Amino acid sequence: MTLLENIDNFDFTESNTEDDDYPLIRQFIEGDEKGFKTLVLKHKEKVRNLVYLTLGDSEFVDDISQDVFISIFHKLKDFRFESKFTTWLYRITINKCRDYLRKKKVRSIFVPIKDESNDYGSSYQSDSIDIPQLVRKAIEKLPEKLRIPLVMRDIDGLSYKEIADSLETEVGTVKSRIFRARETLKVLLEPYQKEMFR
Repeated sequence: MTLLENIDNFDFTESNTEDDDYPLIRQFIEGDEKGFKTLVLKHKEKVRNLVYLTLGDSEFVDDISQDVFISIFHKLKDFRFESKFTTWLYRITINKCRDYLRKKKVRSIFVPIKDESNDYGSSYQSDSIDIPQLVRKAIEKLPEKLRIPLVMRDIDGLSYKEIADSLETEVGTVKSRIFRARETLKVLLEPYQKEMFR
């Protein structure tokens, strides 16, 4: 399927209504911390999902998610109401993930390389195949620039514009990267098609 044939799947509509998080932000800025607590409860699972699927490492999901909301707590009074809160939240989340990946890369220089012979593609029992785990592993194999917009679009349901704003890039670039991510996933998951759709 070409990019033009796939264009029917693109979401060109954008909401111009005021972000429904704005009253909670104003409540917090005016000194009522309940507004912040409500924001955390409302968005914590989205942040956790993005962190987990970006890093593929469940061990540090809660730590990084907590770090995201600590940053939000300190920066929220400077929020300018020029974009949706979720756009701003995702940008901070992605930056925290990138910080973690940079630190991990530095640490890996000093740690022996693990034996990767147990890669999920090398051997599996078709009767006990874990489809969600298989898809997560395939997503982890995508390069960061394809993985992040794919997760934001297909798992968290953000619009192309929201993703572009969060990643500080063009909508066309986001669409192209998501298309490439989906095509790459098809190739990665092709050996397991029978098990996935039986």
